[in-house]
Amino acid sequence: MSETEAKMAPTGELTLRTLAMPADANAAGDIFGGWVMAQMDLACGIRAAERAKGRVVTAAVKEMSFAKAMKIGDTLCIYTHITRVGRTSMTLKVEAWAQRYLSDLMEKVTDADFVMVALDEDGKPKPVPVDGSRA
Repeated sequence: MSETEAKMAPTGELTLRTLAMPADANAAGDIFGGWVMAQMDLACGIRAAERAKGRVVTAAVKEMSFAKAMKIGDTLCIYTHITRVGRTSMTLKVEAWAQRYLSDLMEKVTDADFVMVALDEDGKPKPVPVDGSRA
């Protein structure tokens, strides 16, 4: 690990932690990227719904590439940070980190920008409240 990597730390609020299990992996024990992305989407849904004070959906995911593999037994830690709030949508910077099995070592797996849209009870876009104490 380089000196730069050793100094890296997650940015944003820890929003979700979950354990990578055998059902989430291929035959080599590598966790599926789609499973990691699904956990990132769940974390965005939690954070965005808190900010929107209601229902939200994922509208877009911008560019994602995987820097490190996750293995069975690692704990996936998802950090979120709201970077932009529009009229009906918001953009979140999401980082996925692996806490290695039985270790304190944290390694960044991937990151992406997720765009979430607030919806009303009829499923139509609705304004995001201006008061955003958690943003």
